[in-house]
Amino acid sequence: MVRSLFRSGFLVRVSHTVLTWIVTLILFLHNTDLRRCEERGELLLPALFFLLVLLSVLLYFTVSLMDPGFVLTDTVKGGQGSNEEMESMITQSSTPRLRRCGYCLLQQPMRAKHCQTCKRCVRRFDHHCPWIENCVGERNHRWFFAYLLVQLLVLLWALHIALWNVVLSSNTWISSPKADRMSGISPGTTWELWLRANGFLLGALTIVGVFSWVTLLLLGCHLYLVSINCTTWEFMSRHRISYLKNCEDEENPFDRGVFCNLWDFFCICRTVMWEQVYKKNTSNSV
Repeated sequence: MVRSLFRSGFLVRVSHTVLTWIVTLILFLHNTDLRRCEERGELLLPALFFLLVLLSVLLYFTVSLMDPGFVLTDTVKGGQGSNEEMESMITQSSTPRLRRCGYCLLQQPMRAKHCQTCKRCVRRFDHHCPWIENCVGERNHRWFFAYLLVQLLVLLWALHIALWNVVLSSNTWISSPKADRMSGISPGTTWELWLRANGFLLGALTIVGVFSWVTLLLLGCHLYLVSINCTTWEFMSRHRISYLKNCEDEENPFDRGVFCNLWDFFCICRTVMWEQVYKKNTSNSV
């Protein structure tokens, strides 16, 4: 029973959700700008913050539960023809042949990879994310990017709420009797009392700070990879991928320029036949 819960991602998703709302509750109940806005009857900022947190949770479950682009059958959908037709098309010139997955025995489209955790082949496989307990692939990659962006906004706003006035009054918050009204951290007469009064807030700040850096790094890495039309798997394992290992170090057969790459990623919602893109770009480079 316990193993099945771990495999299904139930505990990961519940932990993320509970942690998100606990941190949010601490920020609302502690002596922060959110609390003071509520006391003054100014509900716009607290409502916006709450809605942004809610949006981040909804995006999290969207990315976590949706199909990342599993390869379901050997037949290419969308009127692209049968396997035999596609094989005869892509085996011409220098395009690598399609290969069958050694695990699920399905024919893998170019840029697809078998995920050992999900036990499925995923189109335009990027990586398996333990944070969402799902693969990031062709169908949910843009949603994953949107989730990271919204999550980063929530985290940075939370840091601002808890720390902004602390930084401004860092030289006076211990001795000043007004410090408890100026910052999110309340002063204490001793360190022990101070830690007792502010332990939950410090824990929330630590969590928010760590996740802010992680999310910022993830968002920056994915923005760079999207701009060059490369996946995390291709970037990390280039020397082991059949259709890339014979390319030069800086050569990417799927790169169409920054603008076109970003446009295709965010605005084009369809299954791409990467074999055709590969064949076209490699023939043009010869």
